[in-house]
Amino acid sequence: MIKIAIDAMGGDYAPNAVIEGVEQARDLFEDTVFLLYGQRDVITAQLKNRDRIQIINADEVITMEDEPVRAVRRKKNSSLVMAAQAVKDGQADAFFSAGNSGAVLAAGLFVVGRIKGIDRPGLVTALPVVRNANQSNFVMMDIGANADSKPLNLQQYGVLGTYYAERMMHTDHPRVALLNNGTEDDKGNKVHKAAFELLSQTTGVNFVGNVESRDLLNGVADVVVTDGFTGNAVLKSIEGTARSMLGLVKDAIYDNGVSGKLGGLLLKSGFNEIRSQMDYSQYGGAVLLGLQAPVVKAHGSSKAPTIVNTIRQIRQMVSTDIVPGVAEYFANQQVNQQASVDIPAEND
Repeated sequence: MIKIAIDAMGGDYAPNAVIEGVEQARDLFEDTVFLLYGQRDVITAQLKNRDRIQIINADEVITMEDEPVRAVRRKKNSSLVMAAQAVKDGQADAFFSAGNSGAVLAAGLFVVGRIKGIDRPGLVTALPVVRNANQSNFVMMDIGANADSKPLNLQQYGVLGTYYAERMMHTDHPRVALLNNGTEDDKGNKVHKAAFELLSQTTGVNFVGNVESRDLLNGVADVVVTDGFTGNAVLKSIEGTARSMLGLVKDAIYDNGVSGKLGGLLLKSGFNEIRSQMDYSQYGGAVLLGLQAPVVKAHGSSKAPTIVNTIRQIRQMVSTDIVPGVAEYFANQQVNQQASVDIPAEND
């Protein structure tokens, strides 16, 4: 049986959406047990069926407003920290939360722990490709775990992203690109120039050079490497632009009277297909890759369908031994990662 420790109190719609998603996933996946951490009375009142669902009482809740590291250290009896501790203690195979992003990252680092040799674990997520018939998605890393990254971190993201794309996205020989402000080899600041050289010399990484953010959704790469600050900004920009464009189209249709509305009805299936294509929640949550067990963060606004997709993703990670595979794969790459490149000092 696969056991998943879940922060039932994390997220904008918790615990309702979390419980609803867990019950739907329970009915889909007969080999999975769910450990729900949170306020027992609240969870019990909303559960329809407790089959393969265990409730572990947690008196404290880490809110979205809490300072992440302080909250993880002080709120030991919170649903988030207790779920992470269950993975650390071997009581569960994976930890999942839609709660405070910083707290999930802190719990992953301080409670679950890093894989040896990985300097800074990063958040990896899958995003859609919309203008390439031969490619449906790509992965990007880091999307928010580390605002500042060193060239070594970006190089390691190339290695980790390659493995994730191969094993989770079933991509053969994935193309790895560095997100930059131009496609020329010499573009970027000192960190990006040094990262470019490191990635170019890393055996096992099919590095194809720099890529600009405007081309991401066109399928120019299978793995896009970036620092967490830039990755998070790009992710939110894509999300916001997609939402705004669909809103503009909807307004244009309804502002054109009866004929516009009739046209909208004819185009409705097409709009739904576009909305589905742009919905990256279909791939699950963001994985904090580089830890000793799967730690997955879903969007704070996640509802039941996203919870189900994230559980499906976690099951795949556990059943295919993604984390042990990452550790072995990364260790085998270490011999080739010490490329001779002059890396700028932090204060240059």
